Amino acid sequence: MKRCVWLGLVGGLMACGSSEDEPKACPGTEGMSQLPTVVSAARSEAALTDDGAEDVIIAFRQRVFATAQANTEAFANEVTRAGGQVKQRVPSLNMLSARVSPEAREALARNPDVVSVSPNRPVYALGMSRPPLPAQAWLGAQPPPPVNTVGSVGEYTEGLKMVQANQVWDANNDGVLDEGRPSGTGIKVCVIDSGWDNRHPELQAAFIGGKDFISGSANALALDAQVDSQGNVLLWGGGHGTHTAATIAAQLGGGGRVRLGEDPNGTVGVAPTASLLIARVLNERGTGDTLKVIAALEWCQEQGANIVSLSLGASSDNEAEALAFSQAKANGVLAIAATGNSGAGEVSFPAGYDSVVGVGAVTFAGEWASFSQYGPGTNLVAPGVGVLSATIIGGAPYGEVAASGQQFMSNPLEYSAVGAYSGRLVDCGLGSSMSDCGEAATCEGFVAYVDRGGGILFEEKVRNAIRAGAKAVIIGNHTAEEGTGNFTLNGPSTLWVPTVSVSLESANVLRGLMGQDVTLDVTGLDYALQTGTSMSTPHVAGVAALVWSLNPQQLDAEDVRAALLDTARDLGPADWDPNYGNGLVQAAAAVEYAEGLLTPVP
Repeated sequence: MKRCVWLGLVGGLMACGSSEDEPKACPGTEGMSQLPTVVSAARSEAALTDDGAEDVIIAFRQRVFATAQANTEAFANEVTRAGGQVKQRVPSLNMLSARVSPEAREALARNPDVVSVSPNRPVYALGMSRPPLPAQAWLGAQPPPPVNTVGSVGEYTEGLKMVQANQVWDANNDGVLDEGRPSGTGIKVCVIDSGWDNRHPELQAAFIGGKDFISGSANALALDAQVDSQGNVLLWGGGHGTHTAATIAAQLGGGGRVRLGEDPNGTVGVAPTASLLIARVLNERGTGDTLKVIAALEWCQEQGANIVSLSLGASSDNEAEALAFSQAKANGVLAIAATGNSGAGEVSFPAGYDSVVGVGAVTFAGEWASFSQYGPGTNLVAPGVGVLSATIIGGAPYGEVAASGQQFMSNPLEYSAVGAYSGRLVDCGLGSSMSDCGEAATCEGFVAYVDRGGGILFEEKVRNAIRAGAKAVIIGNHTAEEGTGNFTLNGPSTLWVPTVSVSLESANVLRGLMGQDVTLDVTGLDYALQTGTSMSTPHVAGVAALVWSLNPQQLDAEDVRAALLDTARDLGPADWDPNYGNGLVQAAAAVEYAEGLLTPVP
């Protein structure tokens, strides 16, 4: 029997519904206690305050003082007298940052000893990653025990093979480094990014030093994702620096937690015996500022870095930053940076400077990635779509569904709870209400199967299944093109249970298994797929390390740069073009080119 209500104020419509009462929700499932707010990476960090003051970088001329430090202190005193508040100094470059009023900035600009006054603009990570699992899943996660001390070809990712890295140091494809072949030994790569997870087995052997320019500590050992003092889960930094560092120098036989069916040794980097310096300049939101990048670049040089890899950028150039990278090039450092992810016909900076190698992204099919910024400053391209590399321990969401002796690929919904549950599979239809689960649903628990569709948000479907007693939820996709899908519960909550989505093919099988026991497990892995020019950049940095390690004494930065550019595989119109630059970086070809530059040993 249906009950109808006349809605006279809505154009004379009749609304009908069931006269039967909706079942009562299971105890403890009515509340929607929200976990701390998830902070977006897009949150801007304004440089201006209400009084018009702003953060600037001031470059000044060398004065007649005994040391650079004394020169800097003398100029800092002038900034203070002009009304500015000095914040940070970079004596070796005759630079400092200060907070100044518009009047103080004008006065400093008129000072004959001032070379430039530039905004200390924000810079951002240039990777588009899926947020890690809820913080409680990975903050206490422990690294897995070592799997093996010997590598395997299963660690060779699509990106690694596309840039020919394994052809350089494993020509016979046996999973063992070929003796005497370049693999990065003797080359220091400084990764200016969001830090690293010092627990990850892929990176511990490569790490030789770090500095945290966010907290000011003399190392970069802090996780590159965390929870702030207000309890906000900070996502953007999560795994970005770990991912880029591991693309360069993950170890053969490193061995973290991997997906079912993947090589238990994890992945290997492009230059697995290179040394890593880690400079943390991006906070947990993936945001930093120009002076931190400049200071980190200077620190990298002090540590003897040959190469700096920057998967970050800003939309505009900056006089102080340009000067710093020009000086780094003059000092023999090869800087490599991401072009950006907006798809615009102009590249980000520092990639856009002539002193820097700008790297865009392509798919594994060699096609230009539509998000990859292009134009002058694009020198090379490398894989940047769905790149597999290490991430923070336990941070990569992964789901498994097992039923009737079969295993089904699945994808955890964003904000899913972590954990495993086994129970009866119950058909909950479209999940439009609790009653969709029928009489088979009990508060003792079951695994709910819910079809995608019906104009109902995933969070509503899952909430209704939980209120009916579900302890785990499977969403069946309704389009073959999307596979398992990539869906969200729209926010964290104490209510959520382990929740995954499966492909249309798997959904069709599961519909025939209603009433049988099913096990669903949502866990955190140590490797993740990420997309962006952030992922392309470390491929090129790794290839540069391979080439340079051929002979660190005879080769220099300009030799390596020429080897990369002159041997790139042309993917677009002949010669340089705005989308692909010189083309796809090729390690084997570049090493062969560099061999021709070496002076024979008598």
